Amino acid sequence: MLSKKAASIKSSPTLALVAKAKELQAQGHNVISLTVGEPDWPTYKVAADAGINAIQTGFTKYTAANGTIELRKAIAARTEADLGFTYNPVKEITVTSGAKYAIYTALQCLCDPGDEVIIHSPYWVSYPAMAELADAVPKIVDCKLEHNFKISAERLEQAITPKTKVFLFCSPSNPTGFVYSKEELKAIGDVLKKHPRVAIISDDMYNRLMLNGTHIAPHLLQVAPDLRERTILINGGSKAYSMTGWRIGWAMGPEKVIKAIADFASQSTGAPSSIAQAAAEKALLHSEQDIKNTVELLKTRLDSALKRMSDIKDLVVYKPDGAFYLWINVQKFLGRKYKGEAVQSSAQFGKIYLEDFFVATVPGEEFGEPGFIRLSFAIQSEKFNEAMDRMQKFISQMT
Repeated sequence: MLSKKAASIKSSPTLALVAKAKELQAQGHNVISLTVGEPDWPTYKVAADAGINAIQTGFTKYTAANGTIELRKAIAARTEADLGFTYNPVKEITVTSGAKYAIYTALQCLCDPGDEVIIHSPYWVSYPAMAELADAVPKIVDCKLEHNFKISAERLEQAITPKTKVFLFCSPSNPTGFVYSKEELKAIGDVLKKHPRVAIISDDMYNRLMLNGTHIAPHLLQVAPDLRERTILINGGSKAYSMTGWRIGWAMGPEKVIKAIADFASQSTGAPSSIAQAAAEKALLHSEQDIKNTVELLKTRLDSALKRMSDIKDLVVYKPDGAFYLWINVQKFLGRKYKGEAVQSSAQFGKIYLEDFFVATVPGEEFGEPGFIRLSFAIQSEKFNEAMDRMQKFISQMT
């Protein structure tokens, strides 16, 4: 009964791992989950209170499909304060039911069948699938350690063909936490200027969670402002504002594209939650100190995690510049035996780590980069250190 498209879709691996971890928890196991990109601190009080107030005052009806004008004005104000970019809240900003849906819809509106979407690995797990759902072809550029896990201007130039329609990237990166410098972005921008057919989707979800002392991640449009009319900026409430379950995201960009995204949403999801929009509006306007506190907490947790992991022999850890992930090289453990059987892949490593030691991670295969695993450190340091104790026990049992 299923269409070919539906039959080809696989479930989100991170959400599948979360489900597996919850299944093991239900069986009575003490599972520590380092999988999903979800903060363990609550939604900020100003946002939560605004959501409660929306319910109590009856702000529970449909809004405009592209979101309330109040929220769009708050998005415009926050973007101008953070990045210096001015966007018209009426014509150049639309609100969606999560930033993931904003990316999905942007690809639906930009791509025709057979168009190529350039994505570099390691990539966020959903990027290739979303390109395929738009009947486009994900063109993966493999960026390994020697490339610092980032695409260079030269490699981008080599990847562009007459079929290229979109370049999609994320900074800070999910899964590595690495950030593109202004110099790297300028070089990428210089390449893109030579290819006017190519649209850019800049996934900025983690740009406020910077761990290197800067306020916000450098942005492509800061060094290549003339790309503005073909760049779509994606952001949302989930990460910096700890609003994952509220499902609020947004897209900013040229009027024609933004209108198409809003129209697409109007025929699919309809308007985003009115309650979540009210909460996001207040979060954008009044949560600066909360974000600063969050960043300090993440820095403390990162230092604790790196210190603990430095004691695990042969474990290679790359210090992130932003977000709340650790990208771990486990290749030195592959080929070793556990319970008499050789561990051949990072996926197998992660499976054993979950099923025998009850710690859930995401294997590098899901990010297009086997031999690695991603851990979230958006968790209490005591729990993270316990997870590392279990990893050390796992490794000690390998021969």
